[in-house]
Amino acid sequence: MSLLRTAALSCRSVAALRCLPAGYTTSRSTATYIQGQSPEPRIREYFYYVDHQGQLFLDDTKVKNFVTCFKDKQFLVFFFTRLRLNQSGRYEEAFPFLSLCGRERNFMRCDDRPVVFTHLLQSPAGPQGIMGDQELLSYCGGGEKLTVPFRPEALYMHPASGRVYHPCSERTGSVGLVRSALAIELSPFFVYAPEQGQSGQPTHFLWRGKQHTLTNELAESFPTAEEGSGQEGGVG
Repeated sequence: MSLLRTAALSCRSVAALRCLPAGYTTSRSTATYIQGQSPEPRIREYFYYVDHQGQLFLDDTKVKNFVTCFKDKQFLVFFFTRLRLNQSGRYEEAFPFLSLCGRERNFMRCDDRPVVFTHLLQSPAGPQGIMGDQELLSYCGGGEKLTVPFRPEALYMHPASGRVYHPCSERTGSVGLVRSALAIELSPFFVYAPEQGQSGQPTHFLWRGKQHTLTNELAESFPTAEEGSGQEGGVG
């Protein structure tokens, strides 16, 4: 994995925003590390950050944008398929997620969620070349290699921030963020109660000619306190 990554071997004392599995940032905590450090023989540790657009960076990258993020698909698939909650006993507060690669420990924190859905794809063609009916949500730059089935009824619009979420794997917190560009594409298909209009919560999602009743099953993943204070940042 180290061959796919440019390791920045510089010491950083970072004010790391904690990204909880439940899905919000709390107070800042300081984590001191050196990229590529070896806390024990033959073990290396690296530190990453994923933003609300699903872009992955070395955590201590000063300018985080499309130019400086990781774009190698093979690396991104390798990294995110191994991502788990950090229960290692190291950096659990500052970096709540961990991707293991042999003797490498890759700690990760996030702006909102570790999984950020970026594109809506059609399922791959079958043996006869016929495209499947199932639509897939792709995340974090992995294209068709990093996907979950799209469930229109499970989309959840946060009432305070307006951000849109969709279920993902339990090992990465069960809730993924829908990137703002994709959320904007989906927003015309939300249906609201007539008496509330768009000032209220959507009740249905009209997709491919079918009206889906929104389950709001992800609402319980957000603490009540967050419902009151909310997050800044618009739809994603």
